[in-house]
Amino acid sequence: MTLNAAHPGFAVVVDPSHPPPRLAGGVFAIGNFDGVHLGHRAVIARTLALARERGAPSAALTFEPHPADYFVGKPVVFRLTPFAEKMKALSALGLDGAVALSFDAVLAGLSAEAFVEDVLVKSLAIGGVIVGADFHFGKGRSGSPAFLARAGERFGFAVEILEKVEADDEAISSSGIRKALERGHVESAARRLGRPYQVTSIVIRGQQLGRTLDMPTANMALEPTNRLAYGVYAVRALLNGVSHDGVASFGVRPTVNGVEPLLETFIFDFAADIYDRELTVQFIGRIRDELKFDSLEALKAEMARDGERARALLRL
Repeated sequence: MTLNAAHPGFAVVVDPSHPPPRLAGGVFAIGNFDGVHLGHRAVIARTLALARERGAPSAALTFEPHPADYFVGKPVVFRLTPFAEKMKALSALGLDGAVALSFDAVLAGLSAEAFVEDVLVKSLAIGGVIVGADFHFGKGRSGSPAFLARAGERFGFAVEILEKVEADDEAISSSGIRKALERGHVESAARRLGRPYQVTSIVIRGQQLGRTLDMPTANMALEPTNRLAYGVYAVRALLNGVSHDGVASFGVRPTVNGVEPLLETFIFDFAADIYDRELTVQFIGRIRDELKFDSLEALKAEMARDGERARALLRL
């Protein structure tokens, strides 16, 4: 099954039963690629280089849902890049396409050897594989990079294993980025992602409290699994490809006895109606924790200070 391309020329294929014509014999980077962070980009860069050397297509092989979600039976992973965003990020790196395998009971039950024979060789006619040093596959994660290298010799496809990329003297990983975001450390996350952490959703109608506080906000409900730390952030909001500076609060709004988490973004010097439109919010810097104020007047005064702090951060 082939889906619409993330951009012209980028093929997204789901659960192929035979080699996709545009990707057959290609060099594949394999992994979950959640976040498409700097470590993933190193794997993709080498994939592109080897594909050019061989005159072959380049692609990513990934899995949906996240295996951890499958084994628990419901969404639990704080996804840095939902599927559509992941495809956009992969396509932007110059790959010819991506193959997404449904992670289900059948795939989870495949032995490492069966994964190589049935998926890599028969379904994809793979010509080369690039993986990170911690890549494991097959039932019980029994397939190691060393196993994959031996399989490549046996079936005639190239295998390269790359060491982890580091930032701030630590190996970059999706789990490490999630932990940084859970602490509100968006700057640290950005250094590992190679770009600001961002979320995309539809602008919904809230209580319109911001209007009474002279700071009308674009409200977005994020995925329940999003565990970004509650607080106030300097942000950039992207609408139709145009970037606007702003300040955003994420949390449950304790001053007004809120319950469900909401992302509320005040876009500076902006007055258009954007209800029901898709908005992307990039988190540039953290300003403070979410606080409960004694009155709306106290909240309004602090929000004004938040706006000034955000403007200062965004000027850096």
